[in-house]
Amino acid sequence: MRYPHSADWSLNGINLSIEGGERVAVVGPSGCGKSTLAKVILQLLPKGSICNGSLLVAEQDPRNLTKTNLRKLRGETVGLVFQDPMTRLNPLLSTGHHLLDTLKNHRPKSSRAWRYERSLELLKQIGISQKRFNAFPHELSGGMRQRLAIALAIALKPKLIIADEPTTSLDVVIANQIMAELSDLCDQLGSSLMLISHDLSIAGRWCNRMAIISQGKIIEDGKSMHLLTQPSSIIGQKLLSAAREREGGILFQKPYKKVLLEIENLRCWHSIGGNFWETEWQKAIDGVSFQLFTGECLGLVGRSGCGKSTLCRSLVGLNSIRGGQVKIQGRSLLDLKGKNLKDACKSIQMVFQDPFASLNPKMTIQEAISDPILIHNQLNKDQALQKSYDLLEQVGLKPAEKYLQRLPSELSGGQQQRVAIARALALKPKVLICDESVSMLDAYIQADILSLLRKLQIKLGLGILFVTHDLCIASGFCHRVIVLDKGKIVEQGPGNKLFNNPKTDITKSFVAASPKLPEAI
Repeated sequence: MRYPHSADWSLNGINLSIEGGERVAVVGPSGCGKSTLAKVILQLLPKGSICNGSLLVAEQDPRNLTKTNLRKLRGETVGLVFQDPMTRLNPLLSTGHHLLDTLKNHRPKSSRAWRYERSLELLKQIGISQKRFNAFPHELSGGMRQRLAIALAIALKPKLIIADEPTTSLDVVIANQIMAELSDLCDQLGSSLMLISHDLSIAGRWCNRMAIISQGKIIEDGKSMHLLTQPSSIIGQKLLSAAREREGGILFQKPYKKVLLEIENLRCWHSIGGNFWETEWQKAIDGVSFQLFTGECLGLVGRSGCGKSTLCRSLVGLNSIRGGQVKIQGRSLLDLKGKNLKDACKSIQMVFQDPFASLNPKMTIQEAISDPILIHNQLNKDQALQKSYDLLEQVGLKPAEKYLQRLPSELSGGQQQRVAIARALALKPKVLICDESVSMLDAYIQADILSLLRKLQIKLGLGILFVTHDLCIASGFCHRVIVLDKGKIVEQGPGNKLFNNPKTDITKSFVAASPKLPEAI
């Protein structure tokens, strides 16, 4: 399979078969062709793409189907869970109406009452409250949006479910619940599952067969246990080594004791309805207090929807604050106005969960990095160009001239995340907020990005607030870890201590649900 205007094959001689009821994990480094394989099966390819060879889905070749039959194939025969739900959900449709719309289109003769009951059943199945039926995608957490995408995929009980990184934005507890639900559906209906994942431990836990893709080719295909203990390919060995390093933790230096960021009794509430006399509130953050020190990496861990992203967005002014204090180097951001507030806000920058969604698709890499510099009038255009060059070199994109004029779509996921980090560093912040910044990357790239963040932290003296749903990563990468539940801090301490000796039920559930690789042979 080759994209238009490309000289290289994205998939080159793929041979893969999946039997009824079989669960197969497709793994590999970022940019290897995993997601392209899913697009080929459902013919979600750009016009002009070249797709040769044999392709059969339920004894049908999708390339030969009419538009009507292809639409029927998508959803009824094959359900697809996309990697990035925010860009796949309609911003004008509520949670419930996404489900109602899907059911109506594929079951036009069904009653309105049946579609409504089925929608409520699906919401319950994926763990979203019925109160969120009328909430829009932007009002949901990343984890909730992912769960909605999964509900849409299983709504019609398809014969094949393709799950493209379905748990990247979910905590391990919810991830296990979702994967268990997908597995149960496969058992009940005899459906097959193709799990596309960068997480070897999750792939091995839920699939008994695994195929490793590298540069558009399947280089290993066999029993999951064998590939997770004795991979024969170099790529397989590198992925396994990086995954084991991730579980083992990363060495770090001790932080200084100078306070950079201080949060006091922070409250962020969202209105979720009510009546004329009384508003009903979602207390996303409800009385949170903590300090971040110079050179420290503070982990923020919690289940999907616990308030992690809300907290981050409130610190950079993207969410309103209902009460409490946010102090940066002793200065209260809530008491500052105008230029003073603008200058203080430069000290806190954020690296978002999805690098592609956070970058303007029409801006070159050079423009994306230069933009905040020019907005704050720090440098002229020529100086900003040189600064962009230096920042790209600093985050490991060398030679920088190779990347300056590229668009985000022309980079791999790991490269996009490096650009996002470079842009966040453009204003010379004191505090860097990383919101699930490695959750969408494979273990090999994860280790690379974490190593980069550590080097930058030591070199620049950054304080890092590292938000993750993965306690395993947090315990190895962060000096301290805070566990958040229902908008409140329920436990905190050194990461390895929390992982090895959890006190609260929520932390214990995280440890118990964390998937582990089998012991090396």
